[in-house]
Amino acid sequence: MNMILMAVGILGAVGASGATILYFIGQKFKVDEDPRIEPVQEALPGVNCGACGFPGCNAFAIALVEADTLEGLNCPVGGAETMASVSTILGKTASKSAKKIAVVRCNGTCENRPRKNEYDGASNCSIAAQLYGGDTDCSFGCYGLGDCEAVCPFDAIHVNPITLIPEVDEEKCTACNKCVVACPKNLIELRKQGPKSRRIFVSCMNQDKGAAAKRSCEVACIACGKCVKACPFEAITMENNLAYIDDDKCRLCRKCVPVCPTGSIWELNFPPPRIKEPKAETADVEA
Repeated sequence: MNMILMAVGILGAVGASGATILYFIGQKFKVDEDPRIEPVQEALPGVNCGACGFPGCNAFAIALVEADTLEGLNCPVGGAETMASVSTILGKTASKSAKKIAVVRCNGTCENRPRKNEYDGASNCSIAAQLYGGDTDCSFGCYGLGDCEAVCPFDAIHVNPITLIPEVDEEKCTACNKCVVACPKNLIELRKQGPKSRRIFVSCMNQDKGAAAKRSCEVACIACGKCVKACPFEAITMENNLAYIDDDKCRLCRKCVPVCPTGSIWELNFPPPRIKEPKAETADVEA
């Protein structure tokens, strides 16, 4: 009995000694967390989508607190309202950034880009991209298998079952960037929402030369350069047989739209163009 009590006592002493040592080690290496981190994190949306460039809202909150300035730090999901709250908590000025919306730069619908074969594999764009170029003559177009739809945490993008092209719900899109990363063809881009949600962009990523691009898709960019010449603001450049509109320079004048022979330039949320009525001819009246 005495041996049992002695063993229990020894174990208790060892445990107490270990706990004491661990306590002092913990105190020595303890890292005090800035008390501002918690309120900043509470001001963030809590989606942990990574759109800010950090793994989650906690990591972003720490970065905001530790940063000397909020320049270049932004929460796309929370937008200007969230960053205003953060700047109030930290006493720092938040830089203003334009709201962005995801756009799908492919209009290769079944009508515009006929299917030549049928893919019978895993319903995953990334896997399909590793196996073959696609089920049409355009190897740059959308597979329509919905990787972008699967990763969107806001239910803001869905593949149209008829056209097999993803469509973005502007009311739900927060520019979290997940669909952009998920697309193996780099067809999705975040662009400025624009005034009254109006945007102009080239809805094509085909880099084939003109004739080959036109054969594979009726609405492909054929690199004719007419849009470049029509733009008075030098907002359109041509590279790799593909036109690109810089939304920092674009003034939404729409002069590029009517000159595009294939209709690959999209204009979203604009009113229909005014139709000029021909002037009535006045008959000469004899004096």
